[in-house]
Amino acid sequence: MYQYEHDKKNLMDRLTRVEGQIRGIMRMVDDGRYCPDILQQVSAATAAMDEVSLILLRSHINGCVTDAIEQHQGSEAIEDLISVVRKVIRR
Repeated sequence: MYQYEHDKKNLMDRLTRVEGQIRGIMRMVDDGRYCPDILQQVSAATAAMDEVSLILLRSHINGCVTDAIEQHQGSEAIEDLISVVRKVIRR
């Protein structure tokens, strides 16, 4: 079981809200709404997804990375973590 199982309800609630935000953005585009209004909603959805990423990263660090360090395999886990963080911060 992954550490995020403890946060699963929170994650699913957040993802459901983001899904609603994306649908709202799609409606705004379809309705021809004002660009800055759409961009504001895109920014809000992006921030919400950033929070999901942080929850998952915390879970990965507290679970997988911590376990690897305790099993003296920390170097590999830390390199993997750096790779994951690099992917998350690139957009």
